[in-house]
Amino acid sequence: MKKLLLIGLTLLTLFTLSACSKNDTASDDLEKITVVATLEPHATILDACKPLLKEKGYDLDVVVVDDYYIPNRSVNDGEADANYFQHIPFFEAEVKNNGYKLVNVAGVHIEPFGFYSNEIKSINELKDGSTIVISNSVADHGRILNILAANNLIEIKDGVNAVDATINDIAKNPKNLKFVEVKPELLTLALANNEGSLVAINGNYAIGYGLNPTKDAIILEKGDSSNPYVNILAAREDNAESDKIKALVEVLKSDEIKNFILEHYSDGSVIPAE
Repeated sequence: MKKLLLIGLTLLTLFTLSACSKNDTASDDLEKITVVATLEPHATILDACKPLLKEKGYDLDVVVVDDYYIPNRSVNDGEADANYFQHIPFFEAEVKNNGYKLVNVAGVHIEPFGFYSNEIKSINELKDGSTIVISNSVADHGRILNILAANNLIEIKDGVNAVDATINDIAKNPKNLKFVEVKPELLTLALANNEGSLVAINGNYAIGYGLNPTKDAIILEKGDSSNPYVNILAAREDNAESDKIKALVEVLKSDEIKNFILEHYSDGSVIPAE
């Protein structure tokens, strides 16, 4: 038995050495960068970064999750080098509420937020007392309410910071709209089940569900550079200036990745951040 095991280990060693000799740069020679991300569009964009990072000597490991609260905890606890899934208001709320030692190291892209419906084709068809399904993430509320205000469906109290607005900050609601909150990952299910006349869906979940924001949204948020909801790369304070994070930022902000975003998401559902 010991002899067979020894022969097996010897063959495995020879195979490994042979495989490595066929590659000028073996993965073992590359420094690993671990990034936690949601699937669309974040992991897709990161996958496009892999060959560019390999040229710089880094092996990018993308860990895909579908929960908004795992990525920041993972990076803060040292389980990953960075995360890429969130916009600035959500990030700032997470840092404040949990005491995370994280920093925003780069703005990468913007996903225009959309309102979708199986019931109406225009906001002009929205009836009095209609239900609007929204995310239960308070960090999204200001964004959602300001889109509704921009479309003259509600008015927000004077002096309220746009990012910090909540349901309680609605000053006028002429259509007596009712708001129902669900987890962000359940918004597409709410749409499928017709739980509201309008469902406000985060860009990455809309894309993952197969929606085309520029074609399918009843209301679509403006996606220009003035939008505060840019999606960022976040890292620990003690790691933000490391060579690996700098290399990752350089690639994410490169012309190659900007062009990839514009071509891959030619429908305008994702645009590079200025």
